[in-house]
Amino acid sequence: MELVHFPNQVGGHPSGHVPAFGAAVEAFFAYKDLAPSSQRAYRAALEPLVVAVGADQPLAAVTPDVVSELFTERWAGRAAATWNVRRAAVRAFVSWCEDRWPFGVDPLALVGARTRTVDRTRSIPYPALDALIRRRSVPLREKALWRMLYETAARASEVLALDVEDLDRPQRRARVRSKGGDTDLIFWASATSRLLARYLAGRTRGPLFLTVARARTYPAASDLYHPTGQARLTYRTAAATFRRHTGGDWTLHQLRHSALTHLAEAGASSIMLRAKSRHSDLRTLDLYANPGPEAVGRLTSDQFDRV
Repeated sequence: MELVHFPNQVGGHPSGHVPAFGAAVEAFFAYKDLAPSSQRAYRAALEPLVVAVGADQPLAAVTPDVVSELFTERWAGRAAATWNVRRAAVRAFVSWCEDRWPFGVDPLALVGARTRTVDRTRSIPYPALDALIRRRSVPLREKALWRMLYETAARASEVLALDVEDLDRPQRRARVRSKGGDTDLIFWASATSRLLARYLAGRTRGPLFLTVARARTYPAASDLYHPTGQARLTYRTAAATFRRHTGGDWTLHQLRHSALTHLAEAGASSIMLRAKSRHSDLRTLDLYANPGPEAVGRLTSDQFDRV
């Protein structure tokens, strides 16, 4: 490890050998022994900082101004969640260093956490949703799951609990156990049908959506596809995968909300929306079927531009 000797340059640290910035970062990774996914997330924040400061520079060169400039240039236009994740990674490194080579001045003094703004409509515009599902980088399993969640307007937990045997593919419907414990029917359209045919590839039984790899633990027999050892896809994994592909801007539940909103914007009656969503209380449905500003704008133009 390359060491740089700079007395009293880091927070009044007594004279001694202090690693250069790049070496300190690598020492941090070696000490933390992070999982591969966590290491990628930490490196996504720290490696650009090493480039900005210089690997051979002393830790004292990691000033609030330099850190703030990097965050502004690189992540100011990204989602608040991305900003906060990068900030948390740098904070973890700074905290680790403080026990060894104190900075004196907090390098993150000018980089505060960002508050995530709330989209009141909570609806994903259809063109953006369609473009997301069509991305080549999105795996087939996710394409089928996301399209099915949108077209059925079903809860993710309901769809993830489905087995292949539950599907009536010719009629494009399936029986699900609803939130209240009742058995209900959900319906999908042709896009989901095509994706399901590709995803299932002739499979006729077992959990509908499966993990990519073999199960590392022993799930319930009903959650295991015995021919391959794959397990039923969990909500936690499905939600995390959706967040990763959308940069943290959308949630899996928004697919249900978006479907109901788009149906409402297209003129579906409250009776049909209630039948589609399977809400028992129309007041609850009002929270979901909330037409967005574009739909309100179209309504205004259609009604008043004729005057």
